[in-house]
Amino acid sequence: MRYIFTIIWAVLISFVLSYVLSSMGGESLDLVATFVLAAVFSIIVFLLGDGMLREKKEQ
Repeated sequence: MRYIFTIIWAVLISFVLSYVLSSMGGESLDLVATFVLAAVFSIIVFLLGDGMLREKKEQ
């Protein structure tokens, strides 16, 4: 369940970030780049949450 919520939040945050930056630059919103950014955010959160942070907590 936490993976689903992570993906949903990553998509929402990526959409807001892409919208604001594209509006500031005068460009159109690119949905493909938004979903790529969401995938990158999700992967980073998964790696941090399951890998690095959990290992430090157990020691």
